[in-house]
Amino acid sequence: MPGDKLKSYLHLHLIVFIWGFTAVIGKQITIDALPLVWYRMGIAVLLVLLYAKITKVSLKVPSKTLLGFLFAGLVIALHWFTFFKAIKVSNVSVTLACLSTGAFFTSLLEPLLYGRKVIWYEVMFGLFVVAGLYIIFSFEGDYLYGILLALSSAFLSATFSVINGKYAVKHNATQVSFWELLGGVFFLTIYMLFAGNFTPQFFSLTGEDWLWLFVLASACTAYAFIASVKVMKFLSPYTVMLTINLEPIYGIILAVLVFKGDEKMSPAFYLGAAIILSTVIFNGVIKNYPKNKLKKI
Repeated sequence: MPGDKLKSYLHLHLIVFIWGFTAVIGKQITIDALPLVWYRMGIAVLLVLLYAKITKVSLKVPSKTLLGFLFAGLVIALHWFTFFKAIKVSNVSVTLACLSTGAFFTSLLEPLLYGRKVIWYEVMFGLFVVAGLYIIFSFEGDYLYGILLALSSAFLSATFSVINGKYAVKHNATQVSFWELLGGVFFLTIYMLFAGNFTPQFFSLTGEDWLWLFVLASACTAYAFIASVKVMKFLSPYTVMLTINLEPIYGIILAVLVFKGDEKMSPAFYLGAAIILSTVIFNGVIKNYPKNKLKKI
């Protein structure tokens, strides 16, 4: 129905806008990246569990599937850790620009994990992305550590997307969200127990940090995790893909508005970022272009 499509489209834009705001919230929170991710996922698990109880969604899944969910949770936890760490050591703009390379990491991983052929235009687009990154590296050398962390985050995000692709189709969004978030918390907790991170200072947070963590865990994680799957029932993959590619743009604009001078970058950075973002969007257009016409090009 047209009304459902319009509502879902507007809903999707809200979700993508919220994802763009995630980076700004991460910079506002004063604690380090590791405890930030632990709190984010821990609070989100409780919220998703509450939602499952209210909506009476069963969380039972086969043991083999459960192990896959838990592993995917580890990947997403590492993705978020490197993402927020990149923001802490550089800034939001650098992190989001480099995070845009995730679509091309996916293009490299899919042939390896799914056995499909390498597509020529994906290789070409990959070279454009490398060119954009080279420009950013050349003129933003002070952010080298942040750039490397952001690229690692993009790779982990692509890995998560490839792994999670099959789960999202076969299982309820609430089930997927709960077990993956729980898996991330589980693995982080084990590591932090052995590393001795759970000190009195770890649990001593400011009121402002608690507020931002709750917003991050509720709106940007629990809600966005579930809602993003539901809107796909009414929208084409092409529409969803193009809209999600707006996340870095939303995030960079929000960061400039909120942090002003801290996010001011050189013209070369914006050139490199524009090359990466436009390549990602054009890749999506090509992927949805009729194959019979594409062969004639």
